[in-house]
Amino acid sequence: MKRRTLLIAPLATPLILPGLGRAQEAWPNRPVRIIVPFPPGGSNDTVARILQPKLTELLGRPVVVENRAGASGSVGSSETARAAPDGYTWLLANDTLATNETLMQMPYRVMQAFSFCTLVGTCPYALVTHPSTPFQTFAQMAEAAKARPRTLNYATTGVGSGAHIATVLLQQRGGFSLEHVPYRGGGPALQDSLAGHVPLFMSNIVIILPHIRAGALRPLGLTQQTDSRFLPGVVPFTRLGFPDFEALTYWQLVGPAGIPMPILERMQQAVKQVLGEANVQARMAEQGAEIVGSTPAETEAFVRAEIEKWGAVIRDNNIRADS
Repeated sequence: MKRRTLLIAPLATPLILPGLGRAQEAWPNRPVRIIVPFPPGGSNDTVARILQPKLTELLGRPVVVENRAGASGSVGSSETARAAPDGYTWLLANDTLATNETLMQMPYRVMQAFSFCTLVGTCPYALVTHPSTPFQTFAQMAEAAKARPRTLNYATTGVGSGAHIATVLLQQRGGFSLEHVPYRGGGPALQDSLAGHVPLFMSNIVIILPHIRAGALRPLGLTQQTDSRFLPGVVPFTRLGFPDFEALTYWQLVGPAGIPMPILERMQQAVKQVLGEANVQARMAEQGAEIVGSTPAETEAFVRAEIEKWGAVIRDNNIRADS
């Protein structure tokens, strides 16, 4: 208990910023908001609400999660980019922050528009099907798609999402063709998948893990190169005829460009401390997420590399916002 007190007490003390007027000295001195650029029920929303209670405790001010869905995450990211760089507006972004840079005509450039705080965690995607379909394996699904191209629908969280790009690559390399059904977030896509309205769903495993375990969704393959400790027995695509295939989703906390470094580092340290809590680690593990907690510099370098990696894939496969 003594160690726990020592860890929390410094973070609960307002950060004094040199050179500011007395009315602006302490951060935070009012509620802090985290924008989730997708509807409730998706993985971004889930991860944000896992972090929220403990962040509120550590920062000593309310942390409010706000859903700003639309346009593959670009509505929420644009709102964040326009916000004042005072540390009171943050964005829990995912891979679409990087893919939208190439896919869409954005009013900003990611590396110039944001301050990069921390990479919260990562997880793979899984391709799943409703139990009412006849597909017991990925090979059976692929053969059906080859026999009748573009007759099988697959859901994702949106055009240009990591799930969409990963499935495009699978089709290209596997020689089969599916019909893409983009949704405005993981929650709506999940509900239609569980109801059997769409036969296939490519999703990060955060929101589908409990439904796979319950038998409500049947996994056909996994997008990481090794077996998952969260989904034992689900075969990675690397062992299904797709050597070196890997596509991971992730969640990173960013803010508008120009946030003072002391605030950026304070927020990163608070998030990292939250991620070190046993109950938070257990809840993240329940969702199938691997914890990271990177520094601002590491996060900036990671996002830059993701923009280059996925930008090349989008251009090479002619993926467009209306595809």
